Amino acid sequence: MIARLSYGVVNKIDGWGKSVVSNIDYTLNIFLMIYLAFRATLFDQAQGLRTIFSVVSAQIYFTGFQAMPLITVLALASGSIVIMQSSAQLSLLGSGDMIGRLLVMVIVREIAPLLTALIVIARSGTAVASELGNMKVNKEIEALESMGINPLSYIVFPRLLGGVISVLCLAFYYICISLIGGFVVTKIMHDMPFAFYAESLAKAFTSQDVLLFMAKNTFSGLIIFIICCYQGLLVKLGPHEVPQVTTKAVVNSIIYVVVFNLGVTTWFYLNQLMQLGVI
Repeated sequence: MIARLSYGVVNKIDGWGKSVVSNIDYTLNIFLMIYLAFRATLFDQAQGLRTIFSVVSAQIYFTGFQAMPLITVLALASGSIVIMQSSAQLSLLGSGDMIGRLLVMVIVREIAPLLTALIVIARSGTAVASELGNMKVNKEIEALESMGINPLSYIVFPRLLGGVISVLCLAFYYICISLIGGFVVTKIMHDMPFAFYAESLAKAFTSQDVLLFMAKNTFSGLIIFIICCYQGLLVKLGPHEVPQVTTKAVVNSIIYVVVFNLGVTTWFYLNQLMQLGVI
């Protein structure tokens, strides 16, 4: 009986160890692909910068511009809800001047980066993973290599660059629509002077919020598109693998983005507590 229990415990520990090693290996492969993509772009001039720019522009158009209607609807909805709830609750507590700080904490630091990343994953992440998977099935990757064109510089890097730019722009657009459009919607139901609202927001914004915004959205865009490109290029056997790698790309992107955002948020607030002397 004791031997069976010991064997079961060893099996569980072995399974956990394999899972940890597999996740570390996957993460290292992603970092390696980022390095190789940037290195290939800097040293491989087979396709020219104009060609890369055209691919980057197409990625920005699909990921950024075409996602704006959906971002607008979600930003208006979330901004209106947060503003209405916060203004009502803070007014009851007699702390209406804290509304700007609360909106910056909720929308700018948390909701905008996370929801923008999830929308990009749902729209563009799936498209990139399936596109590269179909290119692998149709031997287009091999055709590029036979012409002396590095797929990492022609396919991966432009999607990384276009994706990062799109995520940054969409997150900034989300914040603007949430804070301005949300106020307009809320104005219909609540009487709040715009001057008071704008002054409260201006006092709440700090340079740390700008750094947090850049860090979260830049790395979220990088994570999404490198994982989707990596998964798409893993297709080997046939078309039946394309839906599988697409699903795995979406799941892994969500996990990595959520963990990264949680880690950055935790580090940010721990750092603030250390500055205040609480920790």
